[in-house]
Amino acid sequence: MAKRAAPEVNAGSMADIAFLLLIFFLVTTTIETDSGLNRKLPPIEDNVEPPIIKQKNIFTVLLNGKDQLLVEDELMELKDLRKAATEFLDNGGDGTCDYCNGKKNSESSDNPDKAIISLKNERETTYKTYIAVQNELVAAYNDLRNIRAQALYGKSFLEMEANLNDVNWPGDKTKLKDQLEKIKIEYPQKLSEVQN
Repeated sequence: MAKRAAPEVNAGSMADIAFLLLIFFLVTTTIETDSGLNRKLPPIEDNVEPPIIKQKNIFTVLLNGKDQLLVEDELMELKDLRKAATEFLDNGGDGTCDYCNGKKNSESSDNPDKAIISLKNERETTYKTYIAVQNELVAAYNDLRNIRAQALYGKSFLEMEANLNDVNWPGDKTKLKDQLEKIKIEYPQKLSEVQN
């Protein structure tokens, strides 16, 4: 009796099938990217003593786990936060700020360059409320920058930034960039964030 050959599996196209499956998964799989808040942190400086900051130059905003605001030791609604922050930043309490339109209260911030907003929240704070509070604080800076840009150049700060980013804008971008930097120096954004 003759020996029969064992049947063989044709594996010649197995590599092609594996390659096609690999391509399929690469094309259809989504890779998650990290999302978050875009904040530019100041550079780390070695052997520098922290500056002495007067308590009156710190605007304290506390956000608890029940999404309630405590601003400067008083309960406050979110809708009133921007106005309170604007008044604090634009106070000009020491008289060195000739462009400040505030009350010049000696008990509040000296000038926008020395003013710091401190935002503290608890872990139980909802993300939605945290972002809303942060947006109101940033909006206070933007409002002051818009007012200053309107007074100096007849355009809002946001309009000037849009012109700088517009590749078809016909004006002098170097001059515009210098003007924007001047306003940013006058109203520097100093927002300190801490989570308890």
